[in-house]
Amino acid sequence: MIELTDKEYNELTDYIQAKFGIHLGAQKKNLVKGRLQKIFMHRGFDAFPMYYEYLIKDASGLADVELADAITTNHTFFMREPTHFEFYSKEVLPFLYKTVKDRDLRIWCAACSTGEEAYTLAMLTADFFSVKQEQWDTRLLATDISPEALDYARAGIYADEAYRSLPESWRRIYFSRYDLDHHQVKERMRAAVIFRNFNLMESVYPFKRKFHVIFCRNVMIYFDEPTIMRLARKFYDLLIPGGYLFIGHSEVLDRSSTSFHYVLPAIYRKE
Repeated sequence: MIELTDKEYNELTDYIQAKFGIHLGAQKKNLVKGRLQKIFMHRGFDAFPMYYEYLIKDASGLADVELADAITTNHTFFMREPTHFEFYSKEVLPFLYKTVKDRDLRIWCAACSTGEEAYTLAMLTADFFSVKQEQWDTRLLATDISPEALDYARAGIYADEAYRSLPESWRRIYFSRYDLDHHQVKERMRAAVIFRNFNLMESVYPFKRKFHVIFCRNVMIYFDEPTIMRLARKFYDLLIPGGYLFIGHSEVLDRSSTSFHYVLPAIYRKE
């Protein structure tokens, strides 16, 4: 196991918070050391100063990518927190169908990890629009900080264990057998999701048009309160009036510090 002094650990966690917004307390030191072990072995570092110099001097961005992949946990699954998807299907999509005049649906799945949440939204959207989908642009944007997770998501290949948790109609319509132990999201459904690399801590968000819905779930649990509030303000500005924000059930926005209107647990709306 690599060694980290308290000073070195604090330097690293300050860097991680500045770059990725992730707040790591002292109790996470052993976890961080374990996550860095692979990088140290791959890069041939035998001490933290060598690694930290490489990290802060790397101009290619590769060091940050390696670090982000190492410390983030890409744990997600299809239909996670299903009450959100039920509300999206029964309340949000009918509202958008009636109100979006240009038929350009703009949904952002932020911090999409390995793609299960994004594909769940895409399948719900396809179910709702059915044959009318050809008349709409229903492609959704899915972003994540981890290129490794995004590559996994783009491939759309999932173990049978995950596949079996889906509704039978989805398994039949949207998936095909990949190999003995896996199924793959069909090409037309993979094309319904645009996967892009993006860090939520960027100072400037490059989106030209506002979104109707933003899903950013189970990400802000890693952030401190000032970071959460900054992110909430960005999301508010990026939503159209009447747009929805979905966060994780273990997360909450301070209603006294945000302009969002509370709808249901972990669902907010821009009035």
